[in-house]
Amino acid sequence: MGKLIFLDVDGTLVDYHNRIPDSAIAAIRKARENGHLVYVCTGRSRAEMQPELWDIGLDGMIGGNGSYVEHQGQVIMHQLISKEDAKAVVDWLHERGLEFYLESNNGLFASENFRERARETMRIYAMNKGKTAEEVAHQETEDVLHGIVYGGELYRDDLNKISFVLDSYQDHLDSKAAFPQLVANTWGGRGETALFGDLGVKDINKAHAIDVLLEHLGAKKEDTIAFGDAKIDIPMLEYCEIGVSMGNGGPEILAMADMVTDDVEHDGLYNAFQKLGLLA
Repeated sequence: MGKLIFLDVDGTLVDYHNRIPDSAIAAIRKARENGHLVYVCTGRSRAEMQPELWDIGLDGMIGGNGSYVEHQGQVIMHQLISKEDAKAVVDWLHERGLEFYLESNNGLFASENFRERARETMRIYAMNKGKTAEEVAHQETEDVLHGIVYGGELYRDDLNKISFVLDSYQDHLDSKAAFPQLVANTWGGRGETALFGDLGVKDINKAHAIDVLLEHLGAKKEDTIAFGDAKIDIPMLEYCEIGVSMGNGGPEILAMADMVTDDVEHDGLYNAFQKLGLLA
């Protein structure tokens, strides 16, 4: 077995225009030809994995920031928010008037007014990722969130996590206090901008999921390489033998990474794969 390579998606494998650089595709395919295994390790749920990502050729995925592990089509682990907690969160968000979507491998199930409320927030998110105001002027929520479903059942037992539009940062702090049995995070674009809050399974992260996969494969941590661009990727980079930050990464991950490569839009993955000898 060669190296095991773990790639964050947004800002790492996919650029800020939701495009996969041709050089990244070439690097992944060549690395796999050379006997290395390549997984995405992402906050996305499986329903958000657009077909173009699978078309590259991947050995599997870690999704939901570590709640889901898949290897060559086989589900190795899937830890879900309990239906009781999911219902309580939905009721709490409704009571506060916060719009949200429920992240499941079966789809992203949006609240009643999410499309309208999130439209401007998703445009800000896209501009934080590098798009211009002109480029996002006619952008709709579903142009950014793949797999979004309107009008679906909101009391569910298949949830990886729940994301909601923040009216203020206090909404995130209050969610953390209201649901101590869950883990609360924020996200929103380049750097650590807080546009959304999210709630997910506690004591789950990308590093734990990689550990589960390695145990299943009988593989060694010394053979792991991780790539990321955000604070939530830090446990993964710390866990793996080599942790690589994209040049467009936030300050925390740039400071702790073993290697910093170029921006996602400047062949960052390809250049790092080359330097690490994965393409030889």
